[in-house]
Parts: sequence; C-alpha cells; structure tokens
Amino acid sequence: MESLKSYAPVVLFVYNRPRHTKQTVDALKLNDGAKKTDLIIYSDAPKNDESKPQVNSVRDHIRKIDGFKSVRIIEREENWGLAQSIIQGVTEVVNQYGKVIVLEDDIVTSPAFLQFMNQALKFYENEKKVWHISGWNYPIDFKEVGDAFLWRGMNCWGWATWADRWQYFEKDPEALISEWTDEEKSRFDLDGTGLYWSQVEANANDEINTWAIFWYATIFYNQGICLNPSVSYGENIGHDGTGVHCGVDTTHFVGELNNKIDIVFPSQIYESTDAVMKIKEFQKGLKRPFAVRVLSKISTILVGRRLL
Repeated sequence: MESLKSYAPVVLFVYNRPRHTKQTVDALKLNDGAKKTDLIIYSDAPKNDESKPQVNSVRDHIRKIDGFKSVRIIEREENWGLAQSIIQGVTEVVNQYGKVIVLEDDIVTSPAFLQFMNQALKFYENEKKVWHISGWNYPIDFKEVGDAFLWRGMNCWGWATWADRWQYFEKDPEALISEWTDEEKSRFDLDGTGLYWSQVEANANDEINTWAIFWYATIFYNQGICLNPSVSYGENIGHDGTGVHCGVDTTHFVGELNNKIDIVFPSQIYESTDAVMKIKEFQKGLKRPFAVRVLSKISTILVGRRLL
C-alpha cells in the first residue's frame, strides 16, 4: 500500500433523508483514514414546508458529527437543488484543496473506501488522461480484468477528481445536441445502449435538471478516461423511492463491499474492452437501461414540472 501524506477532503451533500444520512456518515467514520480527513457538508434548504421537518432532522444530526480531522457545515438558506449545489460545492472545495472526494447522502461505503480513493488520486495525479475516480462498480464479475479498470463511463456514486480536471466542467446540453456528430453521440452513449444520451436530451427539454451527465460529457469531450474498481467500495441505498432522481430499483445493488487496500492500478492508460463489453451486456440484459427507467419514473412524478 502506498504511503499517503495527505488525504483528500470529502464533500458530502445532504437534504431531507436523516436515516440515509446517518448510515452514510456512520460508514464513512469506520474508514481507516477518517480521522485524517476534512469533511465538508452542504445541507440544502427545504423547497417547501413539507420538507422542513426532515431537513431540520438532518441538520440536527450533522451538527453532532465527529470522528474526522475537521467538520465544516454549509447550511443553505435557500433551496439550491441537487445539481446546482453539487456543481458549486465541488468547485469551491476542489479549488481550495486541489482534489476532492464526493458523496451524496445515500452512499454507504466500505471501511477501505477512503484508502482506495486516496491511493487512486495519488497514483493518477500526474496522469492527465485520467479525469475521474469511481468508488462504485456494476454488480458484475470483473475478476479477469484485475483490481480496477479504465473506461469511458463516469459513475457518480462515490467519486473523486482533481481541480485541474474539474475546471473544464461545463453544462450545456444544447451545445452537445447541436455540435456533436452522430458517431460521437453513439460512442458517448456506450455505443447506443441508451444509458447516457437520453439524459442529455431530458435536460435540454427541461424534463430533469442534473449535473453528472455533463461531467461525463466534459470528460468524454476532452478524451479523458475514468477508473472503476472491479468490486465496489460503495453501495447506493437511495433506490428505495426516497431519492430526488431515483425511483425504486434493485438491479444495481452490489452486495458485499470491497475491503481490499493493496490495489494494483492499471498503468497502461487505455480503455478495457473486456469491461466495456460486460457493462454493455449488463445494460442490455435489463428490460430497459437504468437511465431510461429512472427518467420514466421522474417524468411520472413531475407531470411536467421542472425538477429542482
């Protein structure tokens, strides 16, 4: 295991789910590097009176958090919405520290999560083709590709990046639609699997307001690549119908989390064709790709209203 002289800060975004927030923080505190990690928490304000009790409950809890090098809380006075809050919060923290690990309030991590993320940030710090570190991976057997692999796709359920990559982030769905070629759109969409491009169009049509698809688009446009562990270091517990952007879904549960800390990272910087093939097969094996099912759920809930 590589020696780590400095740990990246963790920025955590919370809203109105006290039970999920507690599970996320409790798991993070069990990490080896927690006491060496600055934790910055952005708490969004309620968007209506109905949300106030839950938001206040979350805030009561996060004000009592300990077990980290430091804890800083930013309580929004107005409702920013998840997308705007993450874009602004990540920008602020990564510009201060030079690197950042990002969690939302529904990501339960293994005790080895921080070690993996920090080791990867150190390993690829000067490899400018690597733009993004994911702590989550699909529930697929990736044993033959090693401890981790590189590919074009970006997963945001526990992730990390550097300031010199994040500075290029841009959210402009209309530009992607009008300027990208059909070939670029297809490759971005994991060769037409329907996993990603529908999210760009939904943002352009004001059906949803999200951020992650545009971080992936930024990486893709700049010919960057992303690291995934072969076995996930985190689990999304938000697919129980409580999330802003997700309905009920069990197809992406990963089961037992990864606790390995002596990771062999890919030193050759190219996309793993084996991993991409497995992910394509996984998506095609579902009745509908995950992004499409989520968007359908959102459309039903919103009934034409803009998602915050």
